[in-house]
Amino acid sequence: MVKRLEIAVSPEIAADSEQLKRIVSQKSSVKLSDINTVRILKRSIDGRSKNVLIRLKIEVFCGDSKFEKENIVLGYQKVGKKSKEILIIGAGPAGLFAALKCLEHGLKPIVLERGKDVSERKKDIAALSAKGILNENSNYCFGEGGAGTFSDGKLFTRSTKRGDVSEILKTLIFHGAGENILVDAHPHIGSDKLPKIIQNIRETILSHGGEIRFDTQVCDFVVDNQKIVAVVDQNGISTPCETVILCTGHSANDIYEWFYNHGYAIEAKPFAMGVRVEHPQTLIDKIQYHSLPRNPHLEAATYSLTAQIEERGVFSFCMCPGGVIIPASTTENTLVVNGMSNSQRNSPFANSGIVVTVNLDDFTVASTPLSHRPTCSLSGVEESADALAGLRFRESVEKRFFEAGGGNYQAPAQKMQDFVKGKLSRELNESTYHCGLTSVDFNKILPDFIASALRKAFLVFDKKMRGFLTNDAMLIGLESRTSSPVRIPRNEKRQHPDLQNLYPCGEGSGYAGGITSSAMDGIATVMALV
Repeated sequence: MVKRLEIAVSPEIAADSEQLKRIVSQKSSVKLSDINTVRILKRSIDGRSKNVLIRLKIEVFCGDSKFEKENIVLGYQKVGKKSKEILIIGAGPAGLFAALKCLEHGLKPIVLERGKDVSERKKDIAALSAKGILNENSNYCFGEGGAGTFSDGKLFTRSTKRGDVSEILKTLIFHGAGENILVDAHPHIGSDKLPKIIQNIRETILSHGGEIRFDTQVCDFVVDNQKIVAVVDQNGISTPCETVILCTGHSANDIYEWFYNHGYAIEAKPFAMGVRVEHPQTLIDKIQYHSLPRNPHLEAATYSLTAQIEERGVFSFCMCPGGVIIPASTTENTLVVNGMSNSQRNSPFANSGIVVTVNLDDFTVASTPLSHRPTCSLSGVEESADALAGLRFRESVEKRFFEAGGGNYQAPAQKMQDFVKGKLSRELNESTYHCGLTSVDFNKILPDFIASALRKAFLVFDKKMRGFLTNDAMLIGLESRTSSPVRIPRNEKRQHPDLQNLYPCGEGSGYAGGITSSAMDGIATVMALV
């Protein structure tokens, strides 16, 4: 006999299998001696009351029923010279999972990645953090695994209608992730473990006959009769192709420029921009768990905040409990930050993006190419915004923050209450951002509508989480890579309307946000072309 139950228990009981069995026996009216196994199907933390609980969905195996652990087997086929080739541009989650799905169907994936493999990429990231030396093709956004490799490794998504989330999670487990990601309500892997998993995915692709070419930046497409017949890299090397899946990520400005300059369909889309907010983790723990010290059986506390301010959404983004803030710039003389955390989430600080929706009518249009544009005005709207208007807007604010920080990827910073009061912070708090901080009044460097919305949102958030608005917290900016400001359109067959064999895919094409939804989009794209 197998029974399913939903129960709420203390963190101590949830962590002790024998105590948990006793509680299950009481709740299910099954004799303790008859219980063979208690299998946890889902686990979440409920901090709504003073006594924090762990909510569990469980299966109880009784009598002759035995739990047999699932052996994950994935059906990758060997491919070779005679196999149909699929050219995949970008080795982020969308590109890698598209490549794996190709192998399942006997298709040969050839992945072109502008950045380096994860081992070499770590060296470039270290040079950026320690010396302010940016490699524009190998950094926290570009390289094997994409922007998700050096993040928190969050796998939670609300995009369940796009595909089978469990397929993504099982594939990650097959390549080395812990099985807890199938159980936790908000699963994550951590930046210390993701690189090895990404390496294992690479080995699967290569060992089954696929190809991955690093340091290969696609700079041009050769088009004939509404089809891409070849792609050209930075060295002028041309690679013939029949089918192209485009998975470049949200920071590949040059790809957007190519579509724009060659007259192929591309469109501006809303995105979000704001700051990183860094609190002491103990403060977030106290607010969410109602006491200190944190129960040793509880993880570092997280939060999710939203508000409607001045008809705009303001929300927390990529919250990293026990995390650090990192430099995420991809072009010289721009300043972008993001957050990451390791699997243990054991930093003494918590950080989250707090961002404001940027709508199409917020963009100011400039007509010169990205590399030659002056700083765009941050107010005023032209009647007909072109497809790159959001990209230009984003770049102009990133340049402004770089200059305000003083260069060398130092970040502007301000205490939270000081920001709300419009007061320059005389001293700054300790921070996890290693490139250095410069005290700046964010009210003077953020677009006015973003600064105004943030000031009002922080007051709202403080009512939801008493103590959130404090000078123990700092704003560090700029958080601008929440999603792409551009969408590359596709039809019901997932093909570009102007290029019959091009399949725009993932976050960079405007169809996903995060590791899991990007991976699902990569899989769905392969299934469409199959």
